[in-house]
Amino acid sequence: MALTTTIKAKALMKMECHMFKKLSILVFSLVLIFPVDKIFAQDIPIIVISPGKTVQSFDKVGSSVTVIDSNQIESSSSYSISNIIGNNTTSTNMFQMGGEGTNTGIQLRGLEKRYSTVYVDGVKMSDPSSSDNSFYLENIMKNSIERVEILKGTQSSLYGSNAIGGTINIITKKGKEGNHSSVQVDAGSNNTKNVFYSVGGANEKINYYLGLNRFLTSGISAINHNDEDDKYRNEGIVGSLAYNLSENLKIENSLRYTNSDLKYDTPSKSTTQVNDRSDNIEGTYSLKLSHDKNKFKNTLSYNKTYIERAVTDSSHTYTSYFGFRDNVGLLGEYNFNLDNKIVYGIEAEFDEARYPGDYAPSARGYAKSLMDKRGNEHIFSQYFDYQFRPIENLYATVGLRSDEHSIVGRKTSGRTTLAYKLDQKSKIRSSFGAGVRFPSLYDYHFADGNTPSSGGGNESGDGYAGLTLEDLKSERGISYDIGYDTYIDNIDTGLSLTYFNVKQKNPLNSDARNNWKMQNTLGVNTSEGIELSADWKPENKKIGISFDYTFTDSFDSNTCEVSSTSCTTIAESNLAKAKVRVPRHAFLSTISHNVIPNLKNSLSIKFVDEVRDFGNTNNGFKDVILEDWIVFNASSEYALFDGYKVYFDAINIFDDVYETAYQYSSMERSFNFGLRRAY
Repeated sequence: MALTTTIKAKALMKMECHMFKKLSILVFSLVLIFPVDKIFAQDIPIIVISPGKTVQSFDKVGSSVTVIDSNQIESSSSYSISNIIGNNTTSTNMFQMGGEGTNTGIQLRGLEKRYSTVYVDGVKMSDPSSSDNSFYLENIMKNSIERVEILKGTQSSLYGSNAIGGTINIITKKGKEGNHSSVQVDAGSNNTKNVFYSVGGANEKINYYLGLNRFLTSGISAINHNDEDDKYRNEGIVGSLAYNLSENLKIENSLRYTNSDLKYDTPSKSTTQVNDRSDNIEGTYSLKLSHDKNKFKNTLSYNKTYIERAVTDSSHTYTSYFGFRDNVGLLGEYNFNLDNKIVYGIEAEFDEARYPGDYAPSARGYAKSLMDKRGNEHIFSQYFDYQFRPIENLYATVGLRSDEHSIVGRKTSGRTTLAYKLDQKSKIRSSFGAGVRFPSLYDYHFADGNTPSSGGGNESGDGYAGLTLEDLKSERGISYDIGYDTYIDNIDTGLSLTYFNVKQKNPLNSDARNNWKMQNTLGVNTSEGIELSADWKPENKKIGISFDYTFTDSFDSNTCEVSSTSCTTIAESNLAKAKVRVPRHAFLSTISHNVIPNLKNSLSIKFVDEVRDFGNTNNGFKDVILEDWIVFNASSEYALFDGYKVYFDAINIFDDVYETAYQYSSMERSFNFGLRRAY
């Protein structure tokens, strides 16, 4: 027994040593090019909105927040906002199941994507018809996006169910003073074409914006054992119109519509036909009426979300999924004084899903009567967030939320944050949050309408014996973090360091090990780690270096024992029980300069450690290890004249072959070039 333990310990030490050597090589490469004291830098954003649903100064915020601004978005070589998020910070782990347009998920704080919420202009984007009520971001193109705020840590007290890992807030462009328009044309490898046109403007009464986008690519094969191209098309509209009815009253409209189609592959190697296809529609509309006078500001809102997914598989079977959401709410704030305010809100959310029935062991099997199932739920919510300064230089937040779910019942969430300013450019911050995730409509679909013993489905649902709606309980999450932000004048360097810890209770789980039976499990899932970011941008020099590193130690209580060869191929290691697709180490560095007039260049280096992933039908659904990888990207932009710019991007310069999801391809070496004009 002692000998076995010693061997295991040595194996773990060897893995960590191997990992340390790889990271050391990356850091040493930068040291050879630049002095050590110039590696770390971070410009501190001035204003953020997401941490408190109101305008706040960044130096007074106790939550951990990452901002991706318009300059970073515009200069990125990526077309979709999901890739921009993944390429700008390691604290948001991204995985993609193929090339452009394939399913792309974002994981915050080492938790699965279903534990994060995504908002576009205040509209909740999770899909009620999806299996876990989450949202894939691959269809949000970057051209009409102004800003992204990534709020990390449990945020259910402000953003409700699912926000245990955090919240991604995407803010679209609005009109600017005067009248403006812009056009952009791109072309690249894999027969990629992108065309974008926008018009917008503003004066003292009106603000308007309209962006039109069309993207086409022949793509790459989604599955790495096939060699055919999987095409992708995305056509979208983003628009907004705001009108000042009076000095204190404003009405705002915003909409987003995307129509896309993608060809993709089934994972099974036994399937020779690879003509699977997905046609998607995403539509959102938001109407707001805001009144702002004296110390009060109140906004009435109505938000509408419509998502349709039509899937055609290799057997030419056509299946449609529909997700609907209506949300009516009041968001208000009262300012006692400059440093004391209360934010409050009430919401009524109505979700509906339509999806086909799933196979359940019964005589009817795939009978037509099992198709086109419906599910619905409603959530009534009330919340407040008190933001105040108890003493000089200390800023605090206390928040509480109550959600009344139509099936689960009433659940509460809360949070508290602290930010202490050491001086004008340094602060210590900390946050604590308790959150909730309700079962998805698809989870309830499995539990509704079961026969007592056979497990067979009937026309009200397809589930398993012994389950009822009431058996599925909400998941709970508790998280805390502590961090330090500073800006060092004498070396033009900003630095941010954060320790985080997340615990997840009552996790819902369904996989091949329990016959795909959805149920709450008794284990506690955990994730803890360190986030380090730095940015060096000297004021009078035309060069900058950013550095981003995340260490995550995660634990999934639902993994099988290492000795169980029926469900894993992984030997005992730090990864054997880690969360799926969550690396222990991730590193990102970007070097930018514009020494030559009108020319901007950048080089980025990204390293991602080994990860555990689920297997598929090709290996009997046994867990596997995906190898670590390093990717280099480069981009250049040259300003011509009269608002014209040309640019060139090289992606995956050394053509590294790697996976972020088991047996799914990642982008090979490719090139993009384009022309942009704003006037």
